[in-house]
Amino acid sequence: MAEIEGQEKTEQPTGKKLSDARDKGQVAKSTELNSLVVFGSGLILIFITKGFIGEKLGSFTKEIFSSLETVNINQTILQAYFLKWTLFLFIILTPILIGLIIVSLVSNISQVGFKFSVKAFTPKLNRFNPIAGIKRIFFTSHSLVELLKSLAKLIIIGLFAYLVISKLIQDTFELVNLSIEEIVSFMLDAAFSMVWKIMIFFTLIAAVDFIFQKMKFKKEMMMTKQEVKDELKQTEGDTLIKSRIRKNMIQATRRRMMNDVPKADVVITNPTHFAVALKYEMNKDNAPKVLAKGMDELAQRIKKIAVENEVPLYEDRELARALYKVCDVGDLIPAKLFKAVAQILAYIYQMKKIKKQKSII
Repeated sequence: MAEIEGQEKTEQPTGKKLSDARDKGQVAKSTELNSLVVFGSGLILIFITKGFIGEKLGSFTKEIFSSLETVNINQTILQAYFLKWTLFLFIILTPILIGLIIVSLVSNISQVGFKFSVKAFTPKLNRFNPIAGIKRIFFTSHSLVELLKSLAKLIIIGLFAYLVISKLIQDTFELVNLSIEEIVSFMLDAAFSMVWKIMIFFTLIAAVDFIFQKMKFKKEMMMTKQEVKDELKQTEGDTLIKSRIRKNMIQATRRRMMNDVPKADVVITNPTHFAVALKYEMNKDNAPKVLAKGMDELAQRIKKIAVENEVPLYEDRELARALYKVCDVGDLIPAKLFKAVAQILAYIYQMKKIKKQKSII
């Protein structure tokens, strides 16, 4: 297995790595499959239009040869024939070329999907290093595989071409008795016969290459455990830093919460495990608001601050537990607890009123 910094690539590629590779134009794509699709589509298009091509080519050839004896060959005539020939090729080949372009695009998109990436077109300076370029061309597994594929294709195509052409050479002796249209039709049929046999081998190569490219890409994208950890740090942040930030946020929230305890109207306790400080502003809030809450040690700190600032403590085990469970700091208490809290606040307000009256007397 390939190794990076002594670690084996044993981990599956993450979504981020695959996305980054795609942005750079690195995808599992078989050029042989594209070649097969384009080749096969071109073959089909030529077969469909062979009657039209034969007719046009026959008419054009007749026109040229019928006027050879009478026409005076000069620069103007040659230019006229050249323009006619160019227009003739344009009329015949343009529909086929447009069809092949569309098929090529569809083939590429079907393999890797559609995504336009500027990174894929960004020039890389290391690509201009001639030594690295020679190594990349001649001394890599990719170049060796491509060389073997090319040699295999060349040998098979040459063999097919020899077998087909040797048979066609014998058939060409009968062409002297045929018309121009029939000769053109024979040539197209012969070409089609040779090409579809070659296409059978192309299909085999494309299938093998498609599987090979998928496996090769998957292997190249594999990651070491350290790479996965490093990427996790980049995407989600260092665990220690996140923990420290979270701890600082909790501490800041608690400081603000403790600063609000002296403003509370009452602290409802459990009496040792829970403490919830409530504040109700009649003309501002629709219900009492939770200024602070805590459990165990934090509950004791809330109670201590409340006592120091003469905020009344009221013991109600079930209510304190319910408030702690369903409310966060800053929340208004839920409707189902209105009645219980209202009775406590009414009692607290009455005690404050009595105490105030006694202080006046």
